[in-house]
Formats: sequence, structure tokens, C-alpha cells
Amino acid sequence: MAALLAISSSLMWGTADFLGGFTSRRIPALAVYGLSQAVGFVVLVVAATVTMSWGADPGYWPWAIVSSLLGLVGMLAFYAALSIGPMGIVSPLVALSVLVPLSYSLIRGDIPGGVQILGIIAAIIGILLASGPELSGAESAKPLVLAGIAALGFGGMYLTMAEGSAYSPLMTMTGMRVTTVILFIVILAKVRTFGGVQRRDALPLIAIGVFDAGANVAYGVATTLGLLSTTAVLGSLYPVVTAILAAIVLHERLRAVQYAGVAVAMAGVVMISAGG
Repeated sequence: MAALLAISSSLMWGTADFLGGFTSRRIPALAVYGLSQAVGFVVLVVAATVTMSWGADPGYWPWAIVSSLLGLVGMLAFYAALSIGPMGIVSPLVALSVLVPLSYSLIRGDIPGGVQILGIIAAIIGILLASGPELSGAESAKPLVLAGIAALGFGGMYLTMAEGSAYSPLMTMTGMRVTTVILFIVILAKVRTFGGVQRRDALPLIAIGVFDAGANVAYGVATTLGLLSTTAVLGSLYPVVTAILAAIVLHERLRAVQYAGVAVAMAGVVMISAGG
């Protein structure tokens, strides 16, 4: 179940990131992130109310606040990178964020089985292969730097999400959205603009918010059911989903080595799942 939930989170995150990157080419990344987070806030508040989760141990709050801040930095950097660089290159690079929770998990003693270790290695190699062809060239430096910042932000976010989920996965994600919405309101008060958002942008923004919220909860629950080392890797494969969607929908050209990387990453998923 943990593997299935983690993979589901990757599918939802990958779809949300594709829509977010595409939408951020029309309106500022800050507007995309803030408004989609507001949608997620509504969804999670309703879910928390329906499930009567507001009485959970409040120990999740510090983790939720820190996770929200790290996620804000990561997402803004990610959307900015997607808006100026190819989705099929930027997205796989951000998946290296998995090294943060993976390293922490291994240091803590969460050692997976032999097959799962091979799967983790295969998944990470696949991600590197998928991002390798465009790692040189001055013109690509800016999106790569932004992707690196995003990877660090997301890595810290995944780690703090897992820690908060030990108290309550749903309330950790709700607390994150509360924090993010408050920050967005403060920022909005400063900039005093929604960045040219139009009515046609409503549907993708709603979809981004729903998918992101769903992915967060799925990942949070997964971390309570399985090892963080394997769950984090399976949950980090969302850039592969984004790259595939970019190739199919936007006809972005991926090189043979990138397709090989996707195949190797998927083989890693199978090994991690089979070893669980």
C-alpha cells in the first residue's frame, strides 16, 4: 500500500507540475503557485472537517510551517525554471531532491532490502540519464541553477512532511496550506496584483491545486506505512510524468538517452515495489 500511494503521489505531482509549468508561461509563477495553493487549502480544510481531524496532536504544526516555507522556495524556483527551460530537462533534475530524505532515512537506520536498494539505485540513475543531455551550455545555466534550488527546497519539504505525518498526514498538509495561504496574502498585499490571471486560467489552477493536495496527502500517508527511503524515491518520480506529458502534449523532443532514463527509472520502481 505504501508503494502504491507513493507512486500515486508521483502521478498527481507530475500532472500538477506539467499544468503549473504550462500555465506559468502565461502568468507569473507566484500567481500560479499562490492561487493553486488556495484551492488546495479549501480542499484540505473540507477534508479535515469531514474526517474530524482538527483534534489531532498539534505536534505537526512546526513541521508543517517549515515544510510550507521550503515548498514555497522550491516551487517558485521550479516554476521559474520551467517557464524558461524545457520541461523534459528541468523536471528530471528536480527529482534529485530525493537525495535529501533518502540520505536522512539511511542515516537514521531505515535500510531497505537488497532488491529495493538496487531499485533505488536504478531509479536515481534513470533520473540522471533523463536529465543528462542538456547539462552543458551557458544558455541553459539559469534554469539549471533554479532547478538546483528547487531540488534542495523540495528535498527538505519531503523530509519535514514525513516528520509531520507521524502526527497526522492530513493535518500536516492542511497546516502547510494554512501557512502558504497566509504568506501569499502578505505577498499579495505587497504586489497588489494577480499577475494578469484571467477566467480561462481558473480550470488549470483548480486542477493544479487538487492534484497537489491529493499528492501531498498520499505521500504523507505512505511515509507512515513504509520506509522513508523507498517511499521518498517512489514519490520523487513525478518529473518523469511531467517529461512524458511534455513530450506527448507539447511535442518536446527528448533524446534517446532520456527515454532510456525513463525506462531505467521505471525498472527501479518495479524493483522497489517488488521488494516491499
